[in-house]
Amino acid sequence: MGRRTREDDTVTITTEGLHLLSHLDTLEAEAVHILRETAGEFERPVLLFSGGKDSAVMLHLALKAFAPAPPPFPLLHVDTGHNFPEVIAYRDRIVAEHGLRLRVASVQDYVDRGELAEAPGGSRNQLQTVPLLDAIAAGPFDAVFGGGRRDEEKARAKERVFSPRDEFGMWDPRRQRPELWNLYNGRHTPGEHVRVFPLSNWTELDVWQYIAREDVPLPAIYYAHRREVFQRRGMWLAPGPWGGPRPGETVLRRLVRYRTVGDMSCTGAVDSAATTVAEVIAEITASRLTERGATRADDRASEAAMEDRKREGYF
Repeated sequence: MGRRTREDDTVTITTEGLHLLSHLDTLEAEAVHILRETAGEFERPVLLFSGGKDSAVMLHLALKAFAPAPPPFPLLHVDTGHNFPEVIAYRDRIVAEHGLRLRVASVQDYVDRGELAEAPGGSRNQLQTVPLLDAIAAGPFDAVFGGGRRDEEKARAKERVFSPRDEFGMWDPRRQRPELWNLYNGRHTPGEHVRVFPLSNWTELDVWQYIAREDVPLPAIYYAHRREVFQRRGMWLAPGPWGGPRPGETVLRRLVRYRTVGDMSCTGAVDSAATTVAEVIAEITASRLTERGATRADDRASEAAMEDRKREGYF
């Protein structure tokens, strides 16, 4: 306990014997509480795992939360078919290393069956909603962990930790519930589910500092490497059969890294020489652009691009 001393009418409070939690300790404890609360309150949770840094941290937290047992839920990846090969290799390596259960919802399968049509420009991010909702219904899963953070984008900033979705997977802001004193209400009717965001209160910097502290492995594309890219609307995009480069767009080999992971057709790289976690932390500390604002072309489609996808059931 703290010790209280008095010296000449001055009260001094000492912290002898107290264990003070750091900022990262507090965020970790909150996320672990959310993971355990969800596992206890819902019958069939699932954790969305893209192989990106946020889902990597979320999985690391789940492994800690339920150790020495494995997490009591499977992983779900919505594979666009245009993923970075390094990310798919990382995903499969992590699943095998920890003996996890992985379910994959393939956008390519829907395209091959004619159930989804390729979008103009080649991006398949918009096509992920139907495979995701079908996978949730097939589970059937009643809670879906996502790696969304409030600092990423304004549509995510107003999201609750427990976000109820109706029987069609849609989000309604009028149905969001208060979460006073970290009390989470997971009540839902059959056919509905709840999206759960354990990293809601984390920032990009928090995520990287936690990766540094916990030595969380990541795909190599998060660190500087030489890659063929072309410039479009101020972003370095990867060439491929999805729509680039167009006439007048020149492919160059540059030293770049990725701040976020998504469909190769719309995820931009940034010029960078950061090859270590410490160098990445220094780089993003100096940045004034959010990771999605700087690197996701699909979020630039309109002011309400993410809001529209959220209402449809993707996010």
